Amino acid sequence: GGKQKMYCWNTEGIFRLIQSIPSPKAEPFKRWLAKVGYERIQEIENPELATKRTRTLYKLKGYSDDWIEKRMRGIAIREELTDEWKNRGAKEDRDYEILTAEISRATFGVTPSEYKKLKGLKRQNLRDHMDDFELIFNMLGERATTEIHRTENSKGVPKLKTDARAGGSSAGGARQKLEKRLKRSIVTK
Repeated sequence: GGKQKMYCWNTEGIFRLIQSIPSPKAEPFKRWLAKVGYERIQEIENPELATKRTRTLYKLKGYSDDWIEKRMRGIAIREELTDEWKNRGAKEDRDYEILTAEISRATFGVTPSEYKKLKGLKRQNLRDHMDDFELIFNMLGERATTEIHRTENSKGVPKLKTDARAGGSSAGGARQKLEKRLKRSIVTK
């Protein structure tokens, strides 16, 4: 009973704590941390290694080669879009969240947080739980948004937000047409 001290750690803090433990029992974990650190340094020197590692991880999780190709292409399209946002006035994480939510809402009818809830996800990456069509329409919304920014030479978050809605709407219209034809929703649980 009574007041007690409580220590809270983030992941980096826990790793630092483990590194400071002088016990031989901590050595295997320390060696693993050193190995992972070395691999990350190699990836900085040769980014292709990071791509190969990502592909291998997806393969080990049981994803098909076809899905992995779409996911990797989606990562490249997303990176291109966020670079565009940065160059055109989005500065804070909140800006990126708002712009991403606009694309998602216009493409799928739900924001990413609503989408995660629909799929029953907590901390998992939403895109890693999308099927082929979801990935394709997500890429279409993001790629269309990037092209709209470039065509209209958009500047500032309000204009980027308008563009994000337009890019997402392009993908959303295509999704709705396909859903009508297939007589089922593209958005899956």
